[in-house]
Amino acid sequence: MKKRTIATILTCAMTAALLAGCSGSDKTQTTAASESETAAEPSEEATEAAAEAQSEEAGSKADTGAEHADAMTLHVGSLKGPTTIGLVSLMDQASKGNSEGSYEFTMAADASELAAQMVSGDLDIALVPANLASVLYQKTKQGIEVIDINTLGVLYVVAADDSIHNMADLKGKTIYMTGKGTTPDYVLQYLLGANSMTADDVNIEYKSEATEVAAVLKENPDAIGLLPQPFVTAAMAQNENLKMVLNLTEEWDKTQPENGSSLVTGVTVCRKDVIEQNQEAVDTFLKEHEASADYANAHVEDTASLVAAAGIIEKAPVAAKAIPYCSITYIDGEEMKTRLSGYLEALFEQDPSSVGGQLPDDGFYYIHE
Repeated sequence: MKKRTIATILTCAMTAALLAGCSGSDKTQTTAASESETAAEPSEEATEAAAEAQSEEAGSKADTGAEHADAMTLHVGSLKGPTTIGLVSLMDQASKGNSEGSYEFTMAADASELAAQMVSGDLDIALVPANLASVLYQKTKQGIEVIDINTLGVLYVVAADDSIHNMADLKGKTIYMTGKGTTPDYVLQYLLGANSMTADDVNIEYKSEATEVAAVLKENPDAIGLLPQPFVTAAMAQNENLKMVLNLTEEWDKTQPENGSSLVTGVTVCRKDVIEQNQEAVDTFLKEHEASADYANAHVEDTASLVAAAGIIEKAPVAAKAIPYCSITYIDGEEMKTRLSGYLEALFEQDPSSVGGQLPDDGFYYIHE
């Protein structure tokens, strides 16, 4: 039953639409990484299977938690993209025995893998798309908590048009993007509405892959694209006239009151039973995760070398160019709750199923002392 349930999760969740990572210019590698960072909700069958699996695995998860407590080892999973870029320093320190906590790290190519491993208890902590965290919370009967934000927005409007300075300047223009009915689409719709526009005020041309949008930008110098990193960097490399005319993270911030919500790509979640049984180890991880994310932003060249060595991006120079635009961060506590809850509320208004059918309650947010 367990194998069948996990297989169902993997099959159904693979249909999720995924947003942005950071990778090199190689098409295959870039696509794999970038399409694993922000997921639309799994299908109803997948989420029901996840809830069923959680119930079935309650006993084994308790055993796993006890084993981890004895060994003081946390099993951490992340995706090939910005989430793991923010972890590579800690991964490096842990591999050398220099970390304060004890960890085993796993990198996955798809968010559904991490979701299945969180449900089965194979992972204690996972770095996942923000809306997928909410879906998991609802469908696993509040069995996880979000412990930090690890990645903010990675979406950019790219064009050669120097007249575009804000969202209002997009009125009447054609925008090429991927993911109709997925998180990037919801973000665009939200920002249009926040700027007194609707989808009728722009012409949105959806493509099946980000590489197709990049191809349009290469062929048509007047085209406007909405892309995640690293496709932005790749598209600009192919057309020297292209530039990042709008950073949607900044555009989101303009719509918010002081200390409001943020455009959130990735968060870190932890199984509730692990927090209850081994809170000290979880808090140690948070401290070291923060230091690792800070290191990634402050020491780009060194981090790029670690990223290349880990196989996240093939070439260190490409990684060094991409890292500053990947919005790697560390936000926890009440600030995390404020930034994330408002973002999830905006998605909920666009499509309730994108966050699991309802907004998570306060138990979703881990506020440590």
